[in-house]
Amino acid sequence: MTINRSSARPISVFVLAAALLSACGTENAVTVPVPTTVAATVEPQPTEAAQPTPTIAPAAGIVSGLTGLPATDGTLPRPLAVMINNAPAARPQSGVSEADILYEVLAEGGITRLIGIFQSHTGVVKIGPIRSIRPYLLDIGESYGGVTVHAGGSPAAYAILQKQKKEDMDEIGRAGAYFWRDKERKAPHNLYSNAAKLREGAGKLGFAESVEVPGLLFIDPDYAPTEGKPALEFNVSFLLKSYTVGYKYNAEQRTYVRWVNGKPHLDLNNNSPVAAANVIVMGSDHKVLDDVGRLQVDVELGGEALLFQRGVAIPGKWSRRPGDIIRFVKEDGREALMYPGITHILIVPNSPSFGSHVDYALAPSPT
Repeated sequence: MTINRSSARPISVFVLAAALLSACGTENAVTVPVPTTVAATVEPQPTEAAQPTPTIAPAAGIVSGLTGLPATDGTLPRPLAVMINNAPAARPQSGVSEADILYEVLAEGGITRLIGIFQSHTGVVKIGPIRSIRPYLLDIGESYGGVTVHAGGSPAAYAILQKQKKEDMDEIGRAGAYFWRDKERKAPHNLYSNAAKLREGAGKLGFAESVEVPGLLFIDPDYAPTEGKPALEFNVSFLLKSYTVGYKYNAEQRTYVRWVNGKPHLDLNNNSPVAAANVIVMGSDHKVLDDVGRLQVDVELGGEALLFQRGVAIPGKWSRRPGDIIRFVKEDGREALMYPGITHILIVPNSPSFGSHVDYALAPSPT
């Protein structure tokens, strides 16, 4: 069943696709203590029988504000925002199953780029392949206080990095010693690093070790959803058929397992499925900037969105205040609570409508 809620936007998806496909070959924060606990509540739902108010009691040790789970080694260093190649030749990637937050968003040529926000899993042994930066990708990573990790970038992205003296690690710049090339893959799909090397490099470059990191709101993992429509499977399309993403709900694990072009998306590090407790699909205005197909993607103004968790789809909006991260707001105006675990955020064009990029099957309610 295709869910289509938006009217057509000014930029046609066909114009956008044509411009993107023409480019297929292109490719300070103040230091503060990191929060050590996460607690959240949700008000009773407006149903005939009000539900009890769920809460999360503070857990022992340090709890991640990005996952709602205890840190794997008891520490929460500054996040790393890594630009990860998502071209077919770059798959399967390494480390993507261990990102606290994983974004997917269009780059030029109709391809998509992944942004992995790594914080609570500090021992990730291999991350990549690593690719270039764009202004909106930089904006997303910095919203989490992250050190931006990339290899090259668009002229507009470099202008921002240099003018504003951003704390980034660029393989073709001063941070090249903290990356390596994998001889088993062909360039440019063979550039990697890992959490230890990147944190070592960030330290030697004098970057802040801890920053204020905005956190999500979490709900008790045993609290059952009381709203939304059943959605045990759903598909998300961007522009190219080679970038069709599917998610299937695993009731035992209580996560959505990610598929790409009809096959499970696996992490090369551990051969584990890439999965998420929460998946947000959000619509954004996309604008083609030049004949190369470079884009301007809105990650500030808000818009239509769907939240998938525990086998249901909840309609709402995405919202972002200045200096904050992207958040999902339900139709009643309240921020949605996430289930503890990994969150995926997929940004699709609003053209010809947000709903044209998302479809999900109505199925019996999960038990």
